[in-house]
Amino acid sequence: QVQLVESGGGLVQAGGSLRLSCAASGSIFSIHAMGWYRQAPGKQRELVATIISGGRVNYSDSVKGRYTISRDNAKNTVYLQMNSLKPEDTAVYYCRAALAATMLDSVYDYWGQGTQVTVSS
Repeated sequence: QVQLVESGGGLVQAGGSLRLSCAASGSIFSIHAMGWYRQAPGKQRELVATIISGGRVNYSDSVKGRYTISRDNAKNTVYLQMNSLKPEDTAVYYCRAALAATMLDSVYDYWGQGTQVTVSS
């Protein structure tokens, strides 16, 4: 079984910073990509940032220049440093990992339970 556990959400004032962490545990053979998504009330889940195994990163236009995604391969952990936060960044942030649980498995997507980020004006 694979588990993704997020931490680091909370309440912050506009202009502040937060750092999210997501640790993958369980049966993991290889991780191809990890990323962060978010879902605000009444809206669809959207991509925030992703990082693939080679280190290439991708950001949504709305967070580019403010957020930084990074990964610790030894710990199977992905981080999201969020700076200059805005009220419109308020959402539940979800971690996603595309990984193979064993050498014989295909790559599947796994999701964390989500962590709330609230930015007050």
